Amino acid sequence: MKQVKIIAPVITAFNPDETIDEQGNKAVWDHLIDNGIDGIAVMGSTGEFFAMDLEQKKHLTRLALSHINGRTKTYIGTSCMKFDEMIDLSNDALDLGADAVMIIHPYYFSLSDESVYAFFDEAAAKINGNIILYNFPARTGKDLSPDIMIRLLETHPNITGYKDTVTEFGHTRKLITQARANFPGVEIFSGFDEFFAHNALAGGSGCIGGLSNIYPGIYKEWIRAIIDGNTATMERIQQKIGYLMGLYEIAPTFIPIIKKALILKGLPIQDVSTKPFLPATEKETEQIKTILETFERMD
Repeated sequence: MKQVKIIAPVITAFNPDETIDEQGNKAVWDHLIDNGIDGIAVMGSTGEFFAMDLEQKKHLTRLALSHINGRTKTYIGTSCMKFDEMIDLSNDALDLGADAVMIIHPYYFSLSDESVYAFFDEAAAKINGNIILYNFPARTGKDLSPDIMIRLLETHPNITGYKDTVTEFGHTRKLITQARANFPGVEIFSGFDEFFAHNALAGGSGCIGGLSNIYPGIYKEWIRAIIDGNTATMERIQQKIGYLMGLYEIAPTFIPIIKKALILKGLPIQDVSTKPFLPATEKETEQIKTILETFERMD
């Protein structure tokens, strides 16, 4: 079995005026590192990259790389709607010491397979370091298919990973199977936490999943159970994570829900997300409390 990892697509803490809350972000990163996270992905979807301007992204990149300072792997989401800004931000992050950058293709208009291939082909040629490609077709409207990914891997050795945020695990399994023979070093991650063990047992690298913001430590227990073949523990944790997935169903947008859960767990962040996201309501907060309390009682 290849090395299995849990990487947290970390939330971004904001002040009420939507500037970067430096101390809040540092507290969240320390929480993850102290609980054994294998890596932190800054400015993924959970980190609200889509609502941040270029200067904010550069500020957060510098802050993260300086504070994390090699204590765990650090991946910087550098996606921008403007191609040149994405290249600029990516190379800046890599020059500052990021272990890799994570990029998603532009959204809003539907794209052809050739458009998606051409976008990542040119990006990989211009980015001076490791790249994780991010597939989230429910948000981009276009799949970065296993077939396109294999074509890209044949040309670009700096493409070292792939995050597949899809509800159909067969999609991820197909890429794992295709990549295993000729690109065994490429890391294939699932984007939904409940597929962590499925991914690992299929030969993938684990998960870049949002629930790890709240309970990073349980994933280390899960990894140990997978390595040891401890099916009883794997089953118990699978059921617990399956229950915790209910957090994603509380509101149309899960980001304020994850932040409220972190506040309830005692993290010193403010209940602020970028517009137009609203804080969790009183009813939603009670639902979050119930899920967290039940999760912590589950054996």
